[in-house]
Amino acid sequence: MSVRITRRTVLTGIGSGAFAGLGTGAYAVGIEPMRLVVTRYALRPLGPWPAGFRLRIVALADLHACEPWMPLPRIAGIVATANGLGGDVILLLGDYVSGMNAVTRYVDAAEWAPVLGGLKAPLGTYAILGNHDWWEDRTAQRRGAGPTIAGAALTRNGIRVLENEALPLTVRGETIWLAGLGDQLAFQPSRKRRGKAGIGLDDLPGTLAKIPDGAPAILLAHEPDIFPKVPPRIALTLSGHTHGGQVRLFGRAPVVPSRYGARYAYGHVREQADLIVSGGLGMSIAPVRLGVPPEIVVVDLGDDAA
Repeated sequence: MSVRITRRTVLTGIGSGAFAGLGTGAYAVGIEPMRLVVTRYALRPLGPWPAGFRLRIVALADLHACEPWMPLPRIAGIVATANGLGGDVILLLGDYVSGMNAVTRYVDAAEWAPVLGGLKAPLGTYAILGNHDWWEDRTAQRRGAGPTIAGAALTRNGIRVLENEALPLTVRGETIWLAGLGDQLAFQPSRKRRGKAGIGLDDLPGTLAKIPDGAPAILLAHEPDIFPKVPPRIALTLSGHTHGGQVRLFGRAPVVPSRYGARYAYGHVREQADLIVSGGLGMSIAPVRLGVPPEIVVVDLGDDAA
C-alpha cells in the first residue's frame, strides 16, 4: 500500500507530536510560531534600475489572523516593528485570513485591517490578495469574482490593493513602478467556473503591459510559481504563500506548496531576474513552525546594495 505524503500530513503529524510530548514538537507549536525576526537582503537588480538609487522595501506576508496564534495585539506588535525599519514603502503579500481549523477564534477583517492601517511609510502601503483571502470568502467563491471581504477591508483602511494593476511611485526624483498580480489560485480546485477547475485571476502580460518599456519595476505575486514567466526587465518579484515550507529540517522543507517543489520555497532566488520569497508570519493547515520563524523582510534594492 502506498502512502501519499502532503504538506497537510507533514504539518499535522508534527503538530500531533507536539501535543503528545515535549521537545522539538512543543518548540514547533509553542515557541517558534511566537518569534519574530527581521530578514534582510541587499540586491543589485539585474533589470533596469536608476544609477546610484536605493529603495528600502519592508514586506509582510501570510499574516493568517486568528486566535490564539495571530491575535490583534501580536499584529499590532508586528506593525510597530515594521514601522521602525525605515522602509520607503511597505508591501503586503497576501493571506491575511486564517487558513486552518485549529483556532479558538477567527479574527474578522473588520478587526485586523484597521491594525494594518497603522503601517506607515513615505510612499505608503500597498497590498495584493492571497489564495486564503479568496478561499475563505464564500460569497466571492459563489460569485466567481470580487470584491473580497479582505480586499474591501484593506481599502477602507487606506491600503491600496493591486489586482493586475501597475502604478508609478515617485521618490527622490526617480519613478519606480509597482505591479500587483491577481491571485493565481483564487478559486478552489473543487469549484467549477466557466467549465474549468482551480482558476486564478492572474494576468501577468496585461499587468506588465501597463509598465513603460525600460522602466524599473517591482512585482508582487502571492504565489512564487509565476516566476519563470517573469521577464528580466522586472527588477524584483516578491512572494509569500509557501511559509518557507513552514517546517524546515536541516535547511530544507519536506513539502512545499508549489509545483516546483523546493525551487521557490524560500529566500532569494536569482534566475532570469530576482525573486524573494518570504517565510511569512502566520500558519496554515496546522499551528506548527520549525526552522522557519515568522519574519518581516527588508530589501535594500539598488546599485550600491550588494
